[in-house]
Amino acid sequence: MDIAILYEDAEALVLAKPAGLPVEQPRRGGPSLEAQLGMFRFGFQRVPLPVHRLDTDTSGCLLLARNPKAHKRFAAAFEARLVEKTYLGILAGPAPGDAGVIDLPLGKVSTAEAGWRMVVAADGKPALTHWQKRAELPGGLTLIEFRPETGRTHQLRVHCAQGLGAALLGDPVYGTPDPRSRRTMLHASALVVQREGKPPIIAHAPLPPDFLALDARDEPDPELDRA
Repeated sequence: MDIAILYEDAEALVLAKPAGLPVEQPRRGGPSLEAQLGMFRFGFQRVPLPVHRLDTDTSGCLLLARNPKAHKRFAAAFEARLVEKTYLGILAGPAPGDAGVIDLPLGKVSTAEAGWRMVVAADGKPALTHWQKRAELPGGLTLIEFRPETGRTHQLRVHCAQGLGAALLGDPVYGTPDPRSRRTMLHASALVVQREGKPPIIAHAPLPPDFLALDARDEPDPELDRA
């Protein structure tokens, strides 16, 4: 896969992860970003390592560290909620307003029949997401911008389904499959990591073609073009 580099310096890389490519090697085998990281050494001694994770379906900004010290600092910044993350998602329905905050704790459940998933649970881990409507799209879809403060597994997917009243388009776990999308429509559009004594890491990932294709009007919404 052609993987674009969005940011590069001596201690960090930000890649534009394609949708459909898992970060870690799947148990069943097949392609993964992990198997391709050697291509991004660019003369450095070590293979860069991912600092965080994106779901297989999620496209966009993925931060890699080029050495263990940088990896430790970046991971600590994520843990301390010092990293600014912006996502764009296509909601399979209307938004309940123009903007808001979803504060729903999440826990993991598992059954032999359905496997595991995340659910809203009073005794779960805190999960907080700021959201804003960016555009209304054809077919009753809505482009939403998310700025999560926490980074729980499947946080945005569950917060859409339970907090906004509609799942992300194409989400097979928290919504229903949809012929308009071959994946869960979530895109990590921007990442900002502050660094002491150094300029911040700032990366922006352009919207992928499958997002743009859903705005099929004669005069596309400029909000989608600027997203």
